Amino acid sequence: MASKTILLRFESKNGQFRLTVNPTDQFPTLLSKILDNLPKDVDSRTLTLSNKPHGGEDRLLTSLGGVEIERVGLRHGDKLYIKYKEQPQINGNSAAPSATTVQPHNSSNRLNGLPILPAEDIPVSPLPQTSPITTIKNPWEVVRQSPLDDRLDKKDGKIPRSMDQKMCRHGPKGMCDYCMPLEPYSPKYLEDKKIKHLSFHSHLRKINSATNKPELKSSYMPPLSEPYYIVKPDCPSGHPQWPDGICTKCQPSAITLQPQPFRMVDHVEFASPSLIDSFLNFWRIGGAQRVGFLYGHYEEYTEVPLGIKAVVEAVYEPPQIDEIDGCTLNEWENEKDVDEVARLCGLQKVGVIFTDLIDAGAGDGSVLCKRHIDSYYLSSLEVTFSARLQALNPKPTKWSDTGRFGSNFVTCVVSGDEDGGIAISSFQVSNSAVEMVRANIIEPSADPTVMLVQRSEEEDGSENRTRYIPEVFYRRINEYGASVQENAKPSFPVEYLYVTLTHGFPKESAGIFNASDFSVENREAIGEVQELRNVANRLGVSGDKVAGDKGVRSVADFHLLCFLHGMGVLSKQEESLLCHVARTHDLAEGFQLLNTPGWATLLAILQESGERPPKRPSPETFQAARNGFFYDSDQLAKRFKGASLR
Repeated sequence: MASKTILLRFESKNGQFRLTVNPTDQFPTLLSKILDNLPKDVDSRTLTLSNKPHGGEDRLLTSLGGVEIERVGLRHGDKLYIKYKEQPQINGNSAAPSATTVQPHNSSNRLNGLPILPAEDIPVSPLPQTSPITTIKNPWEVVRQSPLDDRLDKKDGKIPRSMDQKMCRHGPKGMCDYCMPLEPYSPKYLEDKKIKHLSFHSHLRKINSATNKPELKSSYMPPLSEPYYIVKPDCPSGHPQWPDGICTKCQPSAITLQPQPFRMVDHVEFASPSLIDSFLNFWRIGGAQRVGFLYGHYEEYTEVPLGIKAVVEAVYEPPQIDEIDGCTLNEWENEKDVDEVARLCGLQKVGVIFTDLIDAGAGDGSVLCKRHIDSYYLSSLEVTFSARLQALNPKPTKWSDTGRFGSNFVTCVVSGDEDGGIAISSFQVSNSAVEMVRANIIEPSADPTVMLVQRSEEEDGSENRTRYIPEVFYRRINEYGASVQENAKPSFPVEYLYVTLTHGFPKESAGIFNASDFSVENREAIGEVQELRNVANRLGVSGDKVAGDKGVRSVADFHLLCFLHGMGVLSKQEESLLCHVARTHDLAEGFQLLNTPGWATLLAILQESGERPPKRPSPETFQAARNGFFYDSDQLAKRFKGASLR
């Protein structure tokens, strides 16, 4: 049976009015009825209800979501007092309301007198919504970029060429069109060297030469600009905020996808093959997939003009649930602590790596080849995963009007190749893909080869009021060899959203962490646990004996450093010295570390809880061994301890 309606009285500075409501209604449902009795310039965000005209308990109407009228004790005939503020006037019109507020003045916002609240559509791990349209004045003066980018900015990047014996007609000190240095973005050079993508700084030189021409003597303009596919807030046209209003000035333009011609990082170098071997041990033992984050640094890559390579020094495996067909990442509570240890070692988070391996069942260690030219190399779900990580790790640069452009974060996949072996593939998601994921325009598909475009309508056919979906197109080569433009809805090939990188290992392993046999974190599923006795064994602590020189040599292990950081025994200065010793392998500073109070406390803890020396066997044990019987020495000790001599 429906509950009986009641009458509530409302009073504001514009007068009084009455509303007939249901006691089970929630307060936000009254917003449209209240605004119909107030002036049109009321800012609904400031609408406040109170039980007294002065000195009462004021509550914003928008903060009462989920609160029913009868819950606060309102009865038939009670009066509430309304307070509000007017919207400021801009060019004779009211300013647009906030994007998070639905203004139910229009009949299109109401259904049977009730406001249509936008469906809550929050993506997993929401990305930061910092607006990239906020430009920085003179970013080349205020933005601090990496030292590597500063060094590459100072280089001209010209590719030298020797004299052509057939075409050059000048002396050894002359120069002509056939021997003059090439630009780093020369298509002919890239084609000869089979370089598929321009490096970031080569791309920067190319577009800067077209944007800023010194001969025109015009003012300098930053050549880089990030894509932005969200409706711009605070439109100067004066219309209501989207979704109540939109114009050509604030709506994003149509998106035409093309393969990105450049890449932010050109090469991924693993400092030692043992990094991959240790990472694969989880799959070898447990048969499940694994995810790890790459820590390292960036260096110049000389194989590509003005190239950049990511040098991986360590792989950290966060808390996760591993299965045969994938992984689920849990909350990483100590992420900031791991990042701090990496910073003390001169490293940073440079990428992510995950496995996709299935044993072929031949018994020879071969695996199935799932990723090839006829299937896919990076699935749509992995593209969105990488795009979120790249959005969380932007690249600062003084050549962009927003102070940032793209990301140096890389993605590595360990999977089977066509020969049945285990191979590594490296990728980066394009800048357009990152922005489309941030704007919630695309979503992964059950088919790994295609990406879905979000629908601009809800399931009931009404307009989607939570996000604006612009038109999305992509260009392809048809069966006649012509470049044609296709509509990307409802889906399009995922190859338009990423670029490939090269990878490899150095000729001589010269990694920072050369002692990498400490237990890896978060591997309890396969019986690998980090314990104090493992630390004692690594640092040479056994009973009353402490091998100090062994401890100095064995601290060059990233997993051990993270474990020691989690113990909280060392001070900040001592931990900084420890990481410096692990990075430089300096014995002089290592012995300085041995004399610190924190290290002495650590050794005392390990002596109490670390490895104990084995007990000396008793004569009874030797006699039992001669007779063919073996007894546990601990059990014998307990038996003799309980015996009485009386």
